[in-house]
Amino acid sequence: MIKKAILSSSIVTAIFLSGCDNTAKIPEPNINTENTAASKPITIGYSDWPGWVAWQVAIEKGWLKEAGLNVDFKWFDYSASLSAFAANQLDAVLVSNGDNLVTASGGTKGVMIMATDYSAGNDVIIAKQGINSVGDLKGKSIAVEKGLVDHLLLSAALADAKIAAKDVKIVNTMTNELPQVFASPDVAAIAVWQPVANQALKAVAGSKIIYSSKDKPGLIYDTLTVNMTHLAANKEEWKKVIQVWDKTVHYINDPATHADAVKIMSARVGVDPAQYEQFIGGTYLLDLAANKQVFKKGIGLDSIYGSSYRVNKFNVENGIYKTEMDVDGAIYPVLVEEVK
Repeated sequence: MIKKAILSSSIVTAIFLSGCDNTAKIPEPNINTENTAASKPITIGYSDWPGWVAWQVAIEKGWLKEAGLNVDFKWFDYSASLSAFAANQLDAVLVSNGDNLVTASGGTKGVMIMATDYSAGNDVIIAKQGINSVGDLKGKSIAVEKGLVDHLLLSAALADAKIAAKDVKIVNTMTNELPQVFASPDVAAIAVWQPVANQALKAVAGSKIIYSSKDKPGLIYDTLTVNMTHLAANKEEWKKVIQVWDKTVHYINDPATHADAVKIMSARVGVDPAQYEQFIGGTYLLDLAANKQVFKKGIGLDSIYGSSYRVNKFNVENGIYKTEMDVDGAIYPVLVEEVK
């Protein structure tokens, strides 16, 4: 998942208080587009993240069909799902808010209509024995896949500890190779997400988590991002999708049905249910009521706007793209506002 500098208060306030409405503008549908869309299933790309695997519950319970929806969820490796969306092979994709901006910088503009969750512990910084806090990382080598979500987390952690980026050495490493690199004597810590994080903890005796996304709730949002043209022609269908998601979150969070939900989710990714509980615990699922709050415009991490302003700045400063993207134009709050 692609996912730091904090925007200056003056810039952020100017964005927030500006009188113009920069909400994503959805093109008006035409009758031919509507007729064509109605005959085809909605295609959504999803991948191995608990907030997205949660959709498996709705799939297996038949709730999408019950809602009158024809939806085809397609399973991908994460980066492949973004490529498919960029190639217009999907109507929607499950993607972090930061990655949506990266995809848009390449010319494929999808709009975030709903947040499935925010990371609440599944993204972590792991350090070797003898390193007990982020402050101990000064002067050390830290492996992370540059530009991805846990590079953002590392940047936030260093800022909290008042350590300048130049005071650590970043070792750029593919995420799936981080456990092996962590085992090398030259690397003191890594920034990584689950389940690769657990692999790294097992690979290096005495290693431990010293910082996680639980320390920065709202830094990393995960979203349902939709092709703008498809959204324009199928708003009512997407409202139903949001309603199904709300039902799914309540089923997962209800103690009476939680175990069944975990069984379904863990089976999808081939993980023991007891172990998968940890991953669910590190993912704060957002129901409809929570989405109504998250999609209110604000400058803090409790708003998807504020979170996205922050990652937008981070992406430019780290050369992921050259010019800041139009964050407001990538967020479409109308549907979660209208859904009852």
